[in-house]
Amino acid sequence: MLIKNKPYSFGVYFILLILLTGCQAAEVATPASAETSAASAPAPTTPVEPTATLVALAADVNGTPILLEEYEAELARYQAALGTELATQDQQTVLDSLIDELLFAQSAERAGFVLDETALQARIDQLGLTLEEFAQWIQANGYNETSFRTALARSIAAAWMRDQIADAVPQTAEQVHARQILLYNLDEAETILGQLSTGADFATLAEQYDPVTKGDLGWFPRGYLTVPELDDPIFALEPDEYSPVIETALGFHIVQAIEFDAARPLTMSAYQAVQHQALAQWLLAQREQSEIVLYLP
Repeated sequence: MLIKNKPYSFGVYFILLILLTGCQAAEVATPASAETSAASAPAPTTPVEPTATLVALAADVNGTPILLEEYEAELARYQAALGTELATQDQQTVLDSLIDELLFAQSAERAGFVLDETALQARIDQLGLTLEEFAQWIQANGYNETSFRTALARSIAAAWMRDQIADAVPQTAEQVHARQILLYNLDEAETILGQLSTGADFATLAEQYDPVTKGDLGWFPRGYLTVPELDDPIFALEPDEYSPVIETALGFHIVQAIEFDAARPLTMSAYQAVQHQALAQWLLAQREQSEIVLYLP
């Protein structure tokens, strides 16, 4: 991904507003002594040059601009939904969201997705609003009719592309059934590891530390756990083998693999997690291949 940070002024894009003027003769007042000679002379005219109006940008994605006013309007909507003042990371979240949506929409267009005006209007009609209610709604949400139609069309194209990627994810995957002993003190974790090494039963110890679930993590694919540091160690184990102490943000884990399945059907939550991974990986690849220019300070 080529990302260039440029100083914010008004960006490099501008709209040329061509002012069309009528060529009407002007009446020119002249001194009395020059009235006769000037009467037949045409009034001088000066060519009207095109006027360039600079447009401020927030970013540019593969040649398609994200206007600063579009970004600021989205920030306002995000803040209204959040109900609090925006932090710096919130501002980055909004910009990243706009960039990601544009990447999806651009890919949809390359894939042949077409949304004509009739289909777009049908989506708007689904809101079930009168013309007056619609005008009030877009104004209340920081749009005008043009910006709303543009944003809606982009959103529909992006959603279509996301669906194509998500639907292509297989509904089976390599999975492991595992259990863990989770402790919050390294010395205690090392003590338990020592007991296991001298023949203590893993399941019995796991139940002592977690009587409810007995430490059972169930079946899951790679990337499903909230602590990704466990993925590689668990999938590297043999059935009934346990790991050394693994430290994560949650504490100190000792994990045992119970069994593996190379193509086990995914649960709904696991399938959604795998779809999320696929979308994140797709976006990462698209960003690496794209030219993204940032104009915000």
